Amino acid sequence: MAKQALGRGLSAIFEDVEEAYKQEFQHDNSRVQEIEVDKITPNPYQPRFVFKEDALKDLAASIKKHGLLQPILVIKKDDGFMLLAGERRLRASQMAGFTTIKAIVADYESDKLRELALIENIQREDLNPIELGRAYQELIDEYNITQDGLSDIIHKSRTQITNTIRLLSLCEKTKQLIADGKLSQGHAKIIVGLSPADEEMIVNTILGQRLSVRETENLVKQLKSNPSSLKKRKQDTAQAHPSLQAVQEKIASIGLKAKAAKDSLTINFKNTQEIENFLARIATW
Repeated sequence: MAKQALGRGLSAIFEDVEEAYKQEFQHDNSRVQEIEVDKITPNPYQPRFVFKEDALKDLAASIKKHGLLQPILVIKKDDGFMLLAGERRLRASQMAGFTTIKAIVADYESDKLRELALIENIQREDLNPIELGRAYQELIDEYNITQDGLSDIIHKSRTQITNTIRLLSLCEKTKQLIADGKLSQGHAKIIVGLSPADEEMIVNTILGQRLSVRETENLVKQLKSNPSSLKKRKQDTAQAHPSLQAVQEKIASIGLKAKAAKDSLTINFKNTQEIENFLARIATW
């Protein structure tokens, strides 16, 4: 699966969270606590920033002379705290030799932090389409929101969210192929809604003949408009000699389209170069 970042990005959300708390508590020092820096752990979802050493030294000198004017933002975690915003200030304070730091302990149930929590769950870059669909559905169920509500929070179109969640209705074997990267999301969304038997037939055809998304669309249209002709094609392939089926699969594995029938094998070439490459390849088989 291609890597991607969802939503506005965590750095923008962190800034929003800090600004919201700054406005709410800038005249209320009762929410500011002095906590031990050793009890503050970094946020695993915090984007990694490059901090210039000279700038940190200047900030450390300023904090040492004038004190920390703007508290950092943390939330309670286990027996300590997790940093939400103010990593520069925290690093500079440590550099200045301070063992404690002023901090606002944020309410994890606030709207901004709720938004952050939602994004954290889907920000991971290693999610495949099936995992992403499950994450979307779990978030909708857990937070009792609609797909439109999730769309507003993560800034993805409702159509994209809907199409991803619909993948969960596919057969387990098909979902595993998607999760393993053997079947693309573009192919998969076309076959959503087919009967299990038709789904299996289309998936096998996609894999066996290396169909493009457009070719898959045409195949599904043909199935819906004239199912008998497609089922006949399936029967012809099924009746093909096992050796021909094995050759078909081997040819498909090198990126060529092949069709095995009862007593014949048809190979489609796009150009003479593909023919030459094929002939050179089979010489080694």
